[in-house]
Amino acid sequence: MRACERFLHYIKVHTTSDPASCAAPSSAIQFDLAHMLVREMTEIGLENVHVDEFGVVYGWLAATAGCEDKPALGFIAHMDTSPDYPGENVKPQIIPNYDGGDVVLAGTGDVLTVEAFPTLKALAGMTLITTDGTTLLGADDKAGIAEILTALETVISENKPHGRLCIAFTPDEEIGMGVAHFDIAKFGAQFAYTVDGGMEGEIAYETFNAASAKVLITGMSVHPGSSKDTMINAALVAMEYNALLPAGDTPRLTEGYEGFFHLHDMKGDVSYAELDYIVRDHDRATFEARKQTMRHAAKVINERYGREVVVLKLADSYYNMADKIAPHMELIENAKLAAKKAGMEPFVEPVRGGTDGCRLSEMGMPTPNLCTGGFAFHGKYEHIAMESMDRCAKMVEYLMTGEV
Repeated sequence: MRACERFLHYIKVHTTSDPASCAAPSSAIQFDLAHMLVREMTEIGLENVHVDEFGVVYGWLAATAGCEDKPALGFIAHMDTSPDYPGENVKPQIIPNYDGGDVVLAGTGDVLTVEAFPTLKALAGMTLITTDGTTLLGADDKAGIAEILTALETVISENKPHGRLCIAFTPDEEIGMGVAHFDIAKFGAQFAYTVDGGMEGEIAYETFNAASAKVLITGMSVHPGSSKDTMINAALVAMEYNALLPAGDTPRLTEGYEGFFHLHDMKGDVSYAELDYIVRDHDRATFEARKQTMRHAAKVINERYGREVVVLKLADSYYNMADKIAPHMELIENAKLAAKKAGMEPFVEPVRGGTDGCRLSEMGMPTPNLCTGGFAFHGKYEHIAMESMDRCAKMVEYLMTGEV
């Protein structure tokens, strides 16, 4: 079975994670895909396949004779889709022999344009899969799941020699909880790859250091007609706070290794206001400096008003996994060779985000990230080409068998 066939089957299953939930997984619907994958993995021939109480799917393939001494290698993808955009009732558009031009999304009339997404030109001649505009597509990361299982099926059916292979599919990656309950000892891999990247050929092992920040602002509401030197307008204080952060350090104005402060939610009135940020930087020292800038901004405002108006709550989310990968650069070199053998031009670039591999690397299992072939994740313009998925599946297969 081709990876695209699996993919088109998986995207029918609603798996959006829920950032407001304290459950694990955050949405019970993720178990629907988990149970489907357990059945499929068992049919393919994996051993001890199961989904645990937290929604993590595990399965293993024993080493073939003569390969028992090879390091156990893991492959991981996530089942959930982003809560940033609807993920239910996905209606894909399939365009054979795509001409490389603009694509009208039939469900809304929106247009996937080459001007906005110039990488579309490189997909000309392939079979393009897009959304109909009403939902996201789910290539992040159902394409990764499909590619891993397609590679496994080939390895098993063709009886290719391989070391022990450890497979896992996680819930809640999109809300930063993908490996919160991951049993790394049970998984048993010495090294692993997440298959959760974008454009074919992409290999990543440098990620952001990440933190979340919540700014809680308590004002003082009095009648505006008699508020001289008394009223503290929490909504205006929120504006003051944001103005103390570097105006150029936002996602829209940064790229590559440049970090940012991202104000992603805000609410409030005169009495009370909240600001929610994510803080990102590849460099650990600069990351720490960004958090200190936020602390200083809170201090400045509190001194300005002579009372504790602002309370800042900072929490680290994950760290750049580059330091954990550096002693094991053979993982990157092998991935480059596998990508090239699969017909792709490999390239390494930093991820402007994070993956399950960040925390897994921190937990002691170095886990760089591989491409899926997808583009424009988390929204209605998400798209992927069938042929790209085929090549990504081949890359995974070559890594599984060591044919590099």
